[in-house]
Amino acid sequence: MRAGILKAGSGSSILCASVTFVTLRRPALIVLNSLSRQHLAVRWRSYRRVPGRVLPSHWLLDSGSLTARLVALSGGDFRVEVVAQGWQRPNISEARALQIDPRLKVLVREVRLLGRGQVWVHARSLIPATTLTGRHRKLATLGSRPLGEVLFSDPGMQRGAIETARVPLYSPASRAWARRSVFFLDHKPLLVSEVFLPQLLQLQ
Repeated sequence: MRAGILKAGSGSSILCASVTFVTLRRPALIVLNSLSRQHLAVRWRSYRRVPGRVLPSHWLLDSGSLTARLVALSGGDFRVEVVAQGWQRPNISEARALQIDPRLKVLVREVRLLGRGQVWVHARSLIPATTLTGRHRKLATLGSRPLGEVLFSDPGMQRGAIETARVPLYSPASRAWARRSVFFLDHKPLLVSEVFLPQLLQLQ
């Protein structure tokens, strides 16, 4: 592990808290890259009702707090590891979801969610600078605090449609279920994407 202090990109006064970075093995990096560098061929879909085909809908389409579910499932043995945090440009798909110019840099935070010592979920959040204002500036300094804990305790939070996709996992031939949603805090957007690893889906 290594510790460091991240600062916002040029022209921004928002600072990121000191966080601990985790050195990941290649498989974990491949999962995160599947979110940050996904090709437009990855098709994100939303559903008005639970589809009849094979889909772990009890995880993917649950609109409640994923953090709360993982904490309960782990019996309290839950933690967040910050993999990376910094200012980056979103990919085209992410920019479209956020309805922003893809040339604008956003605060990107990538984490692993662990329960019972196992990595259960890889998550990537994108927060535009315009969202990091007022009381929501604290989103830039979460450290290892779960983002979901903050979102679902915010009285001004609204969640957009849940979209799902199959993304590369460990190798191009292997795929994992993922979902993403745009959240709104007092009408200010942020995008959260989550990849559900097989070791979690096998538990239920």
